[in-house]
This record gives sequence, structure tokens and C-alpha cells, in this order.
Amino acid sequence: MKQTATDSVPGSPTAATADANGKPVVEPPVLGGPEHTDYYRLDELLTDEQRALRRQVREFMDREVLPIINPYWERAEFPHELVPKLAELGIAGFQIPGYGSPGMSNVTAGLVILELARGDLSISTFAGVHSALAMMSIALLGSEEQKQRFLPPMARLEKIGAFGLTEPAHGTDVVMLETTARQDGGSYVLNGHKRWIGNATFADYTIIWARGEDGHVGGYVVEKGTPGFDPQFIAGKTALRCVQNAQISLTDVRVPAENRLENSHTFRDTEEVLLASRFCVAWEAVGAAVAGYETALAYAQQRHQFGVPLASFQLVQYRLARMLADVTNMLCLQLRLSQLMDERKVTMPEVALAKMHNCERARAILADARDLLGGNGIVLDYHVARHLADMEAIDTYEGTDVVQALIVGRDITGHNAFMPPAAPRH
Repeated sequence: MKQTATDSVPGSPTAATADANGKPVVEPPVLGGPEHTDYYRLDELLTDEQRALRRQVREFMDREVLPIINPYWERAEFPHELVPKLAELGIAGFQIPGYGSPGMSNVTAGLVILELARGDLSISTFAGVHSALAMMSIALLGSEEQKQRFLPPMARLEKIGAFGLTEPAHGTDVVMLETTARQDGGSYVLNGHKRWIGNATFADYTIIWARGEDGHVGGYVVEKGTPGFDPQFIAGKTALRCVQNAQISLTDVRVPAENRLENSHTFRDTEEVLLASRFCVAWEAVGAAVAGYETALAYAQQRHQFGVPLASFQLVQYRLARMLADVTNMLCLQLRLSQLMDERKVTMPEVALAKMHNCERARAILADARDLLGGNGIVLDYHVARHLADMEAIDTYEGTDVVQALIVGRDITGHNAFMPPAAPRH
């Protein structure tokens, strides 16, 4: 079989290296810093504090996460050993002010999420579910007493949060959710099912969204160990394997009235939380794209075929330039979106546009990076294969690109395409 410039066998070394027994040693390419990716010098727009925090998170991911994450991914286990170390970074809660959270600007939070995702999308998803969904639900919709009670231990990662909205029969149309909440004295009794709930197998607090007797949707903080609350791990995933997604059965789950989020009155209240979360997911896609581009660039410079670096081939340079153009586009888009978020000028369609675009380009970049790595692209040692698989989930949760496109389409045309048009009468 004819071999091309990017062909190699799985597990083959980047350079001619071997152990004491002559066995080839896999040496993933050494990546550089953000200066290799920041082609339009966006770094100059950041403060010293933002650059320092971004560097701190990147170094944490490179030092603590990348050396251990692949075996956990293969076993579909969550690396609980990392939680205390993540706590030391002091980033839980992202933009939430007070209650032990850092109160970051949206620009700063975006940079942090980018670096978490560049290292591993399961870890960034864990952080996003905990901070941008569970903690944000309490911060936006909870009473002052609820914020004081729940948020400080969550900010210290002593208590972990989950967010239970999606149901087995309701994903895109989750507004039709069927989980019920019935008041009984000083408690609410919840019944129903939830699916794809990240962190739920081990979370201390799970925000369950249920429809009350008045037909309106509210949020309820279900604490770990509550009778009738049964989260079952969803096995067999090919993406975000470290994330412990669960299908939750709720059978006469009794929640104290003081655990109902005081300011959650209708389904529309969840949209405020989902906007913040979708914003985070758009940044996650950028982080994954950066990982793919940086790995492909470093590999092309270090890997030799036919006696020359892969980077010297015209088609390789073309593909790298296209990747960089996409990454630059995504970074500029996200920086401006973050600024608008800080100015409180962002609408859901604007966030949807970013999520749609960034996920689509991240998938393309990672697929191209995998191809440039040849056979090495399908082994976990080089991390691209894990990112590529995980992006399938990132593209799906918080709404697929089609859902995001329909949100934008409705905004720019004034026509709602989510529901099929009524058949004409003859």
C-alpha cells in the first residue's frame, strides 16, 4: 500500500525513540503557549490578572489533568482525585459575585473555560454543570437564605451540583417536561424522570425542574440521599466518557419547601440560566479547537516523513492556516460576545449563534487534526482522538447546531420554525 506523508501506525513515535527493550515510545508533541494561537494579538486586550489566571489554569491542566485523564476516559470513570486540586484554583462559580465565588467578568470566565476545555472537555463539562448550571440556578433564582446556605460550600467544591432539566422524552422540547411537583404540607413531592444529567451520580445538590400543580415550572434542590431519588449511570457513551451522566428516577421524592428556588416561577426563568450555560459551551468549543490546532501544528513541526518535517508540505501548511483562521474567528467572536455579556446586552439568539458556529468549526478542526496525525491521531496518547469524540457531545448538549440555527432564524425572520406550520385549509 502506498504511504502518504501523514500516514503512520498507531502508537508510533513522533521521533525515533525507544525504551531499553527497543520498544517504540509514544512521545506526544510538545505544545507551546497561547502565543502560537493568538494571531491577532487579542492577548494585548487582557489585563495582567486575566493573563495570569489563564496561565495558571493552563498549567494546571497540563500538569495535573493531561497525564492522568486518558485511563479515566477509557474506564468511563470520573477523576475525583482532581476535585480538591480544582478547588485550590478558586474558580468555582465563575461569574457569581460573593458567597465564596470569584465574581469573574464574562471575559475572564471565558478564558478560564477555554483553558479547561483545551485540556479536557469532561473536566470543563464537570465545571460548567457545577458552576454555570447548578450554582447559577441558585444565584439567579434562589432567595438570599438559599444562596447563603448552598453556594459557599459549592464554591469550595465541598458540595457538588447537578442540573436536572432534560427528560427521556423531552430534549429539544423540554418546555413540555412531565416531571411533577405536588405540595404536601411543608414539602413538595416530586415524581418523574430525568436523563443525561451530568454529575448526578455523585452530586450533593441536584436542581430538579418540575411542573407544579398550577402548571408552572419551578426548580427544587434535591439533596443527595433523599429517599426516592435514584440516579443511574448511563453506560456505553462514546463521548465525554468521564462525565457521569445519569438517568434519574424520582418516586415520591419529598423536598422541603425551603429547597424550592424562591424566584423560579415559570419555565422562562430557566432561560436565564441556560443563556449563561450556553455561553460557557461556546467557549468550550473554542478550547477544544485550540487543542486540535496546537497539537496539529506541533506534530507537523516535529514529525518527519520522507526525511523532512510534515510542516514543510504545502497541503499541510494550507490545512494549518485554515485551522488558525477558524480559531482566530472563534476567539474574536467570543471576546466580543463576552464583552456584550459584561454590558448586559446579550440575547439568547446571539449566544446561540456563537454556540452553533463554534461547535461546527471545532468539530472540523479536530477532524482535520486527527487526519494530520495519521495513525497517531486515533490513539489517546495524542489527546486529539479524545477531544474529537467528546466534541460530539459538546455539539449536542445545550442544543444541536440545528436548534441554535432555528433560534437565530426565528430572531432574524420573525417566523417560528420550531413548530411545523399548520396545514392549509381547502
